[in-house]
Amino acid sequence: MRYDDFRRSDNIDDRRDDEGGGGGGGGFGLPMGGGGLGIGTVIVLGLVGWAFGIDPRILIGGAEILTGGQQQAPTYQTDRRSAPSKGGAPTDEMGSMISGVLGEIDDRWTEIFKDSGQSYSGPRIVLFKNATNGGRCGMAQSAMGPFYCPPDKQIFLDTGFFRQVETRFHGCSGNACKFTAAYIIAHEAGHHIQNLLGILPRVTRLQEQAGSKAAANALQVKVELQADCLSGVWVNREEKKRPGFLEAGDIDAALQTASAIGDDTLQRQAQGRVVPDSFTHGSAEQRKRWFMTGYQQGTVQACNTFAVDRP
Repeated sequence: MRYDDFRRSDNIDDRRDDEGGGGGGGGFGLPMGGGGLGIGTVIVLGLVGWAFGIDPRILIGGAEILTGGQQQAPTYQTDRRSAPSKGGAPTDEMGSMISGVLGEIDDRWTEIFKDSGQSYSGPRIVLFKNATNGGRCGMAQSAMGPFYCPPDKQIFLDTGFFRQVETRFHGCSGNACKFTAAYIIAHEAGHHIQNLLGILPRVTRLQEQAGSKAAANALQVKVELQADCLSGVWVNREEKKRPGFLEAGDIDAALQTASAIGDDTLQRQAQGRVVPDSFTHGSAEQRKRWFMTGYQQGTVQACNTFAVDRP
């Protein structure tokens, strides 16, 4: 991915020098065997916790409390202290790339929203190391993977996740991992688009009314696949705006990453079998297909994962 001419966004809080204190406790941690709200099923919790997605409390209003099997609606924290941060576009290589990707995402989505008579305001990215204050979404921790916090309109990202995609998930290799990082950021920005369009609040209400965990999970899968598709829409528009920004192997790397973090792939690695009712992000095939749908068609309308029973 060529990004030298990307517009750098300064809508970033860089907390990577904070070393994980985060300024204020509380929130929730990803439980490894008990306590708190999980991002996936108990069996694949450790792996799925790394799969990028939005804060699970937004989507799983009926999620089980791992220690008791009870039901709990999403909750948010208020009046939390802000962690120390450095505002503006980072100057290190990784931070500069993220700043550039965010700038281009904001520019393309501003154009898309304008075409439909709407205004767009982009998300803020919080870069951190280990853990940080996640505002109204609790404590952000590395083990949770990247996530989007709807009430604060912020994306939380420990940049170490990109190394994990390459070394742990084998989702990319070499220079193509730069585009994989862009795909991940664009996926999280896709959740921001869903928030602006009112999709996330509607899904939350539907999940609160869901009659089973499987039904709630199925709704979350549709949200995640739609975010994959919206990330493909950005790539489509960016390629038209900046021909040549994609390099050989970039799209293959995104598809490889999508396959590596598919629920079926993670479950097969963890337990040797697949349980579709427990999917929260979609299968490898679904994630690849919906990213390519967005990339090939380049429209928000093409990303209506809710229009089909089996996306």
